[in-house]
Amino acid sequence: MSARGAVRIERVVTSGTFSLDGETFDVDNNVWLVGDDEEVLIVDAAHDARTIHRATTGRRVTAIVCTHAHDDHVDAAAELAGLTGAPVLLHPADHELWAATHPDRKPDGELSDGQRIGVAGIELQVIHNPGHTWGSCSLYATFLDAVFTGDTLFHGGPGATGRSYSDRPTIEASIRNRLLTLPGDTDVHTGHGEDTTIAAERPNVPAP
Repeated sequence: MSARGAVRIERVVTSGTFSLDGETFDVDNNVWLVGDDEEVLIVDAAHDARTIHRATTGRRVTAIVCTHAHDDHVDAAAELAGLTGAPVLLHPADHELWAATHPDRKPDGELSDGQRIGVAGIELQVIHNPGHTWGSCSLYATFLDAVFTGDTLFHGGPGATGRSYSDRPTIEASIRNRLLTLPGDTDVHTGHGEDTTIAAERPNVPAP
């Protein structure tokens, strides 16, 4: 692996809008790149395909993984797939949301709970985390002591619910049962805002 460079995590912040249920908000999104000097996986293609593409610095893109299908997380996915040749992967429970942004293009593949996605000699495990949306997923990279939670878990607790395709008790149970069981020192890389850790968020998720 030394010839290829160390596996690492890179963050790209892009800006745009989020629209749902008749409202639109300005947002900054975290786009995560996981890989080494040769290949990279992209978590969430938000807003600006060309900026994300430049951040890959010519590396082979193995996949564009969507943690969920809110428009601010997938609006650049189709263009980025065209620029990189990488498949777009999404949990099938979010296909209806995806179609609201990309009515003429389906994702290239599906995410499923427990699925393992390889990049740069490591694996990321898919954790289905319904609640923010029905198809929300996290990606757990054991080798990097990191989990990419999209909008499911933030610094300060669970992600937003109350809009279409979401449910508060579901997201809280999903976080308790699937994320808070990870090692406490696991870094949580979120869809918006600053990083946190599993241990830091355990007090912020209500008990059942």
